Order: sequence, then structure tokens, then C-alpha cells
Amino acid sequence: MSTSTRAEEGDVQAPSKDDEVPPAVTERSVPKPVFTDAEAGAKEFPSWQSRTFNYFTPAKRRATIYEDVTVDIQPDPERHLLQGWVYGFADGTGGYPQEWTELKSSNWHKFLDPNEEWEQTIYRNNANVVRQIGQNLAQARGARAFDAWNRGWIKTVERHVGAWAHVEHGLGMHVFLPANRDAPTNMINNALSVASAHKLRFGQDLILYNLELTEDVDGFDGSAHLDAWNNDPIWQGVRENVEGITGIRDWAKACFVALCIFEPLVGELFRSEFIMQAAAPQGDFVTPTLMGAGEGDAAREARVARALYGMLANDEKHGEENQKIMDGWLREWVPRSLEAGRELQPIWSQPGEKVIRFEESLEHARGRQEELLSEFNLSAKEL
Repeated sequence: MSTSTRAEEGDVQAPSKDDEVPPAVTERSVPKPVFTDAEAGAKEFPSWQSRTFNYFTPAKRRATIYEDVTVDIQPDPERHLLQGWVYGFADGTGGYPQEWTELKSSNWHKFLDPNEEWEQTIYRNNANVVRQIGQNLAQARGARAFDAWNRGWIKTVERHVGAWAHVEHGLGMHVFLPANRDAPTNMINNALSVASAHKLRFGQDLILYNLELTEDVDGFDGSAHLDAWNNDPIWQGVRENVEGITGIRDWAKACFVALCIFEPLVGELFRSEFIMQAAAPQGDFVTPTLMGAGEGDAAREARVARALYGMLANDEKHGEENQKIMDGWLREWVPRSLEAGRELQPIWSQPGEKVIRFEESLEHARGRQEELLSEFNLSAKEL
């Protein structure tokens, strides 16, 4: 029988390959995505609807470069870090604990450096200072300015100006540098790290100056500052004071004692009230330019102290308690710094030309301290 006959008799023709029906596709069993409010962009924050935004409210209408590169670089669980600290110490302490100081704040992130220091400004400012000091020394050497120094002043510079380098190095390395790690926000850390850099640079400036004078001034003893710092009774009170401050483990207390007590009562007393007043009548127009750089640094750190401790003293929730704590620090450390400052008194009598009495210098120093403390509603007049 032919094929056509079978088809006519009702035989079914085999389907072609093109006519095959594909098998049904079954849905794979995979977890369904579940969206929550944890994803980026769910929170409303300052400028959240803007194409350009910050996660903070700028102090002015627009954020400065300082704010852009400093604010919130180091977040914490109270600000953006929702999962808690992601690192910690072996004892279980995490991140930057606020308990590392006795003082308390309703918002540590409120502090902004009034100097607006950040990485670029640190290098620029310090480079400018070092460049200016180098130019002054070169000009003094060319003008033979050191030949005008009297012998008594040479002894003063080699022993006492050199000894001050140890003070700057001690505070920079062992007070502000550790505090830079312990403070709870990047804005505070940044300001304290700049203070450390300034102190260490100024200490180095003094040592380099000492080496220059050793080569350029006949009879200048470049090692006399070591004997003065280690053995001279004039300096032992200052040395004890500095070493005591380096032993304070509360970062805010250490910086308060250094900036609000030691600096006005000892630092400015020696640098501004003695060196910068007494040098010129001795024929020395070079050393005051060096000390002026240190005074410029001190003025910048004083602005940081005003902003930081003013914020804490006027805190709506903790201000009164913070003032009591800082008053206790004053009562503990003002007598010690006053004693150290008074032990420097014999230096005022060493130059051949007397310019200012020690008691007048100390009175000026205490007046500047009172001006600073008044911004924290504190006083040290009776101490």
C-alpha cells in the first residue's frame, strides 16, 4: 500500500522536528529580595534632596574645604555608624570611647577648629615658618648681627633658650600626640594633631638654632642646654611640671592643663615676657623672631582651647558639671605651674640690660590666663 493510501485511510503522519512542543519551564526556587529602610538613601539628612549634599550642617551657608575633608571622616555609633564600632581593643573597648575623659558633651561633633586646619594647611603653615626662620638667620649671619651680642646674653641663650626646646618636644610628643588618638571625633583629633606638629616643629627650630649659633658665635656652648634642663635648679620646676602633665591619661585634662594653665603661666611668661622683651636691648634681634613663631603657634592653640572648652563649659546638659571638673583641675595645677614659673625668676636678673621686672611679667601672664578662663566661667585669681 502506498503512503498516500495510508494517509487517506486515516493513518497519522509522524510529526516533524519543527512541530515538537517545548517542555514547560518551571520557576526556580530562589529567595525573594526584601527591601528595608537600611539601604543607602533611606534616611533624610541635610540637603538630602539636593544633587550635591553633605551629611552634616555647615557652620555657614556653604561648607568650607576644612569641613568637607574633616567632618565625619571618623564616624561613630552616635552619628552614621548604625552597626556600632567595627573595631576595638583586646579588652573589648571599641573605637573612640567617650569615657576616656571625665568631661561630657551633648554633642562632641559640634566642635570645629576655629583655625580650620587640615592636611594642606599644616604643611603650608609650617613650611612658611621654617622658610622665614631660615631667611632671618641667613640675613643675620650676613649682617654679622651675632657680633653685637654681649657675653651675658650669649650664656642666657645657650642655656635657657636651648632648654625650652625640651619643653616643646615633651608637650608635643607626650601630651598632644596621645590626645590626638584618644579624643572622640575627627575634628578634635585633627586640631590636637596640629598642636602636636607645631610643638615638635618649634622644638626642632630651637635645636637647629642652637647648632647654628654653635658655629657662628664664638664661645657658644651648644651642649649647655642639656646641663640646664637636667641640673639647673631654675629649670627643675618646669621640668617636673611638664613631666607631670605627660603622665595625665585623661586627654581633655592633659590638654586643658597644657593650654589653659601651663602655657600662660610658664610658656608665655618665658617666651613673650622675657625673651621677646629682653633680647633687643642685649643686641639680639634674631632670637625674638624665632620665639615669635612659637608665640604664633601658641595663639592658634589658644583659639582651639577657647572653642573646645567653651563648648564643654556651656553645654546645655553637662556644662555646670564640666565647669566644676575644670575648676578642680585649676586648683590642682595652677599652684604647680605658678611655682615652676617663679623658679624661672633668676633669669630675669641675668641680662646686663634690665627691661622688665619679673613680677610685672608674671602679672601680665596671669592677666592673659584670666581672660582665657573667663570664657569658661572660671577664674584662678585666688589660687
